[in-house]
Amino acid sequence: MAERPEDLNLPNAVITRIIKEALPDGVNVSKEARKAISQAASVFVLYATSCANTFAMKAKRKTLSAGDVMSAMEEMEFERFLQPLREALEAYKKGQKGKKEASEQKRKDKKKNSTDENDKSRDEEEDEHMDEEQEGENDAEDEDVEN
Repeated sequence: MAERPEDLNLPNAVITRIIKEALPDGVNVSKEARKAISQAASVFVLYATSCANTFAMKAKRKTLSAGDVMSAMEEMEFERFLQPLREALEAYKKGQKGKKEASEQKRKDKKKNSTDENDKSRDEEEDEHMDEEQEGENDAEDEDVEN
């Protein structure tokens, strides 16, 4: 755990980006207001985490789940955020699934290419061996012709 409350603040760059995305163009936010929003956001995250942890503990788990966060939002009376949160979670899951499928396909392709290269290597070795045998036979024939 953090030793000082300041250690729990979210990064200023993140807060600034969120503020800019939330407000229309041309709206300025003072440094003092950004600091207040940053502290409020940090308090909110701590409170939501604490509430979600309570639900996990009741279920005798040590790992917080998305369901715990949803329950915490409801308990904190932020029901209006549940639907956007569900949508964001669904989008995240789809993105993760897509990444996993892409990773598996890449691994399969790599394995296939490795197998193809091994087969190609084997074929080349067999060709070289056959060429050597052919050269040996040709040398033997040349010796017979000379004799």
